[in-house]
Order: sequence, then C-alpha cells, then structure tokens
Amino acid sequence: MKTVYVAISADILHHGHINLIKKASEYGKLIVGVLTDEAVATYKRFPVIKFNERKFIIENIAGVSEVVSQETLDYTENLKKYKPDYVFHGDDWKEGVQSKIRQNVIEILKDWDGELVEIPFTENVSVDKINNIIKQTDSIPDIRRSKLRKLINLKPIVRTIEAHNGLSALVVENAKVTKDEQINTFDAIWVSSLTDSTAKGKPDIELVDMTSRINTINEIMEVSTKPIILDGDSGGLLEHFVFNIKTIERMGVSAIIIEDKVGLKKNSLFGTEVKQTQDSIENFCQKINAGKKALLTNEFMIIARIESLILKQGMEDAINRAQAYINAGADGIMIHSRESEPDEIFEFCNQFKEFAPDVPLVVVPTSFNQVYEEEFAKRGVNIVIYANHLIRSSYPAMVETADIILKNERCKEADDKCLSIKEILTLIPNE
Repeated sequence: MKTVYVAISADILHHGHINLIKKASEYGKLIVGVLTDEAVATYKRFPVIKFNERKFIIENIAGVSEVVSQETLDYTENLKKYKPDYVFHGDDWKEGVQSKIRQNVIEILKDWDGELVEIPFTENVSVDKINNIIKQTDSIPDIRRSKLRKLINLKPIVRTIEAHNGLSALVVENAKVTKDEQINTFDAIWVSSLTDSTAKGKPDIELVDMTSRINTINEIMEVSTKPIILDGDSGGLLEHFVFNIKTIERMGVSAIIIEDKVGLKKNSLFGTEVKQTQDSIENFCQKINAGKKALLTNEFMIIARIESLILKQGMEDAINRAQAYINAGADGIMIHSRESEPDEIFEFCNQFKEFAPDVPLVVVPTSFNQVYEEEFAKRGVNIVIYANHLIRSSYPAMVETADIILKNERCKEADDKCLSIKEILTLIPNE
C-alpha cells in the first residue's frame, strides 16, 4: 500500500480540510502530521485548541490511519522519517509565505520519487476572516493578559519590540518576514517610558505620569492583540505601585518590569556618568512582595530589573539580588548592561540558570546588539526586548523629509519617502 502524508494545524477545521483528507486517503495509508502548539505559534497565533485535543480530533476522522506530531512548519524531518509516496496539500501555497516550504517538499520527495499532489483551494471559505475573528478575541483583557506566560512556555524566545502609539503598534502587529522556511513576527509589545516620553516631546525622568501612560496603553490595545509588557521604571512609591499595578492588571497588561533604583529617574545607559542610586535589597523586595499580594490573577507578572552591572556593583551583587528578588515573589528577572560586548550578560545567564532554571530571564540588547536571538535562547534567555528602535528609526525619517521640503521649497521630491495618500487612508481598518 502506498503512503500518503498531510500536514495540518487542525486549529480551524472546515469542509475544505475534510475534502483534502478524504482525497488523500484514497491514495493509500494516510499519515497526518498535526503541527505542535509551538509550530502553530511560530506562524499564525496561539492555537485555540491544544495539541493533544487537535490530535484527538484528527484521529477520529474517517480515512486517517495514523496521526503524528510535526514540530516545525518545515516538513523535512517527517518526510525523511516516513518517506511517503505522496504529499497532499491545497494549491494555495504556491505563492506567499509558504512557497519556500512547498519547494523544499518537492526537492525532498525527489529522493525517493515521491509526488506532491495539490488540490484546488476550497472557495467560499475565508480562513483569514475566521483567523481575524479569533484574533480579535485575543484583545479581551483576560485573554491578552495570559498570553505572555503561554508564549514563554511555547517559544524558545519571546521577541518583543517597543510601541509608543497606535501607529507604531500597528507596525508591530502586522510585521511579518519569511526566513529559512520560518515566519518571523513579533510576539509582544514593550511600552517603554523612554519612547513614550520621547513621542510626547518630554524628558525621560518619569515626567509623564501614569494616567498619560495608561492612555498610551489604551491606544496600543485598540489596534493590537499582542501581550503588553510595561516599563514601570522604579515603580514609584510603594503605595502608588500597588494601586497602579491593580489598574494595569485589570486592563489586560501581561507584565510590568521595575528597576531597583531610587530617586529621580535617569536612563540606565548613562551608567555611572550621572548620579544613579540603587535601592536596597530589602526595600526592593518589600515592593515586589507588596505588588504580588495586590494582584488578583496568576497571569500578571512582576519582573525585577537588576541595575548592578549598569552601576558597576559587580556580578556577585547582581546574582545576590536575583536570588533575593525571586524569593520575594518576582516572576522573572531582567538583567541589563551598557557594555558593547555581551560577556557579563552571558556570565550572568550562566550563573542564573544554575539556581533559577525555571524563572523567566529578560535581556534588552541595545548596546550588545550583535548577539542573535538563538544565542540568547541557548543561554536561557526567555524574552528579548528591542526597547526603542521604532521611535529611533522614525525620527531620522521625519527629519529627512522635512529637510527635503525645505531644500526644494515644494513637496514633490519628498514623495518617494512617504506612503501614498491611498495607503494612509487604508492603513487603518474601518471595522
């Protein structure tokens, strides 16, 4: 008997999928590779149904002989393992993000004279529309809030970038790149105090109050579905901190990161060039503990940011603080450095994972920016934050456009730097 292979996420099933399975089963023994939760999360969104439940559903469809897991979007591992005579797929992957995966399947099948069979895409079924409906439910506060913890468990590293208003949040929401048969997107949004202040033309000294910051969060939430990590600076007075995290937890924010400093806020990348005072371990632990007691859900995360390396207090101090903050209830640790080389960050990672292998670790590689995400993941980092890149890139673009108009005394020459009016009008959906 011939062997047939079909890969499917089985997260959204419609008559087109059943038709595909029915036709494929007519060619021989049908093996269905169900994408794991991790694989689905790399290209689509959170799977609505967990892997074991999706696998159970497919096992009980007529014509299916065997169900196996497919760990990635790429078929290579399973094709070489099962060497099917046929691979079935709809003809909708000839173009777009899956076209490279399709070509790879064709090349692999040549090794044993296998054949790719493509059936016409089922009309009158808009998976994208269904996906969009499901995606919108992700913006519900209780669902959005819980997504960060799920992402940490699902993905080798959670890729996070800043957004400072609704427009930049749309960029994050829709950014998608195909690389090496993998679809790269951003997983979460960082609401930075630096970029929020800069977008408002204010200095980064906690001058923008929490009410204004909450307005920014609301702007971002209205146009995005991704989990939000809030830059909470020092957290402020303990009494204020407890009140504020109740508010942002209720809004659906997933986490707040607070740094162990006191006094007037100065950006960490100034290091010891300006006066910055680190909080005592005892006081900061008290703040963490009070914050945890104030929370109403298990999903919201309080992540402690350690400034020891920034302030040249040494690795031992950083490690001691990490242990103390975890014991006080911190749900994760962020370690920061202003060094251009990642050596001290890597050293911290190695020591950290010896005593806290299951505690999420966060890095912000603004200065040590040569490190690939894969290297961070190997060293136990769970979240990487690109903390200010969208606003840093937007400002030079606006300055250049303004200079072009001034130089030419008209705007024609600036058109190449701008979106068309039509694109601007259709950028933001009406519904």
